[in-house]
Amino acid sequence: MAQFINAKEDLVTEAIDGLLAASGGALSRLDGYPHIKVVLRSNWDKSKVALVSGGGSGHEPSHAGFVGSGMLTAAVCGEVFASPSVEAVLAGILAVTGDAGCLLIVKNYTGDRLNFGLAAERARALGRKVEMVVVDDDIALPHLPQPRGVAGTLFIHKIAGAMAEDGADLTAVTTAAQAVIGKVASIGMSLDTCTIPGSSKEDRIGAGKAELGLGIHGEPGVEQVDFSTAMSAMGTVVEKLRSHAGGDTVAIVNNLGSTTPLEMSVLTHALTASGLIKQIIGPAPLMTSLDMHGFSVSIMDATAAELAALSAPVSMPAWPGMVEVVDPPVIALPDGLTPIEPIPSENARTRAIIENVASLLISAEGQLNALDAKSGDGDTGSTLATAARSLKSSLDRMPLADLTQLFPALGNELSQTMGGSSGVILAIYFNAAGDACANGASVQKALVDGLSRVSQVGGASVGDRTMIDALSPALDALPHGIGAAAAAARTGADSTAAIHRAKAGRAAYVPAENLKGHNDPGAEAVALLFEALVNEMVD
Repeated sequence: MAQFINAKEDLVTEAIDGLLAASGGALSRLDGYPHIKVVLRSNWDKSKVALVSGGGSGHEPSHAGFVGSGMLTAAVCGEVFASPSVEAVLAGILAVTGDAGCLLIVKNYTGDRLNFGLAAERARALGRKVEMVVVDDDIALPHLPQPRGVAGTLFIHKIAGAMAEDGADLTAVTTAAQAVIGKVASIGMSLDTCTIPGSSKEDRIGAGKAELGLGIHGEPGVEQVDFSTAMSAMGTVVEKLRSHAGGDTVAIVNNLGSTTPLEMSVLTHALTASGLIKQIIGPAPLMTSLDMHGFSVSIMDATAAELAALSAPVSMPAWPGMVEVVDPPVIALPDGLTPIEPIPSENARTRAIIENVASLLISAEGQLNALDAKSGDGDTGSTLATAARSLKSSLDRMPLADLTQLFPALGNELSQTMGGSSGVILAIYFNAAGDACANGASVQKALVDGLSRVSQVGGASVGDRTMIDALSPALDALPHGIGAAAAAARTGADSTAAIHRAKAGRAAYVPAENLKGHNDPGAEAVALLFEALVNEMVD
């Protein structure tokens, strides 16, 4: 898979320099490239307890992204998923440790324990006061004698960092860190593994499966479980964590790399709906695993002092802060926004036509999405199908016997249920048609007036590769019968395959090569609709 990197051997040093360049001078590094990669606070004066953490790169923003006032004093960076050397850790300790001493915060991996531990011994031999705590928050393998350290480590960074910033001594900071470690629990789930730069991606998670409890270096999880929805995925994680929750439970909701913000918000909804937690940090990428498509949740029961430390503001943009979980506030719609509801009326023929046309659009969802993928974002079919389903469910409150009311009612319904510009366009179309009907125009004339209004507002016309290429000729042919209109709509829709430069709509931004030989999805939908109407009228 292509990645935005230069040479693999320069990946970490260039990434660090990019972080420093964008820090506004808040961060510096030791002059030891490429073997010593240490990021530290530019304004550090060694008067307080220093906090040093780190490990392999690939977990960004951890750990260098959390260097700053109120969190880490320095981060020692290794290569991707590789522990930094003893010399690099020692360099970091010596650079930031004054009389107040230094606390090393280490995740429970053999390489990190050995390298940080030996560096601590060497620093003590040089007269530095150094303590070390080891974080082992992963609960994926409950019987493992040495649980891994994962995203729960950030609780220790934040709480110990706040205490050190307030001037607490090394003993107090170390004791508090150990207390937090004793009650933090974390577990993750992913739909895919990560891509290590320069290596092929391991494809071990099958379709319809998710891996529970995998490590932040892409290590296999405790098991592969069936995957269906975000709610069920989060439910599995919550059940693993529930026995570790109690009173004031705080959660870190961590994006493991490539999970979209939209997905992370859905997962957060599932977590907060579980009632497990009272405060939340995130969702955000905090301790990632390169591009892993997954998430992790870390929890702890916090004391009042720990909550205050977690709430203390910091300047690092990667830290999202902690907030209290609340029920989603809902504010009533403003007066005048909701249109006046028409008086429902029944017309069996009109109902049948609308139902059958809506069913057609629902059945054509995949076909229209595939067409739209050539010229847009692949959602035309889904947009129309969603609106069609809503329309079918609203027929009982529609004025089916009165076209002067039905047309605007259709427009209002579609404007509320149809996403993007399509809903607005059709709302304009049907409202204009309703106005024309109310003024005595025939149905055919009313529909033409609606199209004219759409062209005025939207700026599109025949030849611009939009739905108008099928709708305009269909309406022109309508006086000759619905069959003629359907034939004209089909000819118009098929003609869009030869229009290689769209002048309106999302396809206007798509290269001509992508459009050649493919009908515009909006025009195709109009053609399908008229063809369905032919069947209705014949029946």
